[in-house]
Amino acid sequence: MLDYDTNNTFSELIVKVNEWATSHGLDKSNPKTQWMKVTEEVGEIRDVFLRPSDFENPEWSLKDAIGDSIVTLIVLSLQLGYDVEECLTIAYNDIKDRKGVMIEDNFVKIKKSQSVNN
Repeated sequence: MLDYDTNNTFSELIVKVNEWATSHGLDKSNPKTQWMKVTEEVGEIRDVFLRPSDFENPEWSLKDAIGDSIVTLIVLSLQLGYDVEECLTIAYNDIKDRKGVMIEDNFVKIKKSQSVNN
């Protein structure tokens, strides 16, 4: 089993990822290239879901792929000069009051115009 520190907050991990990225020159890299890394890591999530038997430990592999995806998004935000926590706050504020229904395992939002009785 891997030995790793689990005592970091999300904010502390963001700082550590940004420091790592900067020390490796990723802060100066092309965001379009970084976007390709994001899609590659998200593709690993897909692979675990579609072919779990291909992985020795699918649960660990899925957690790793989710973590890698988050890391690539943090680095992308750094490259663009964005605060990733601000990006998350914007997204959360956009969804927090969203209304919708579950249809075939998908959340389908109700458009504001649909909720108004004409």
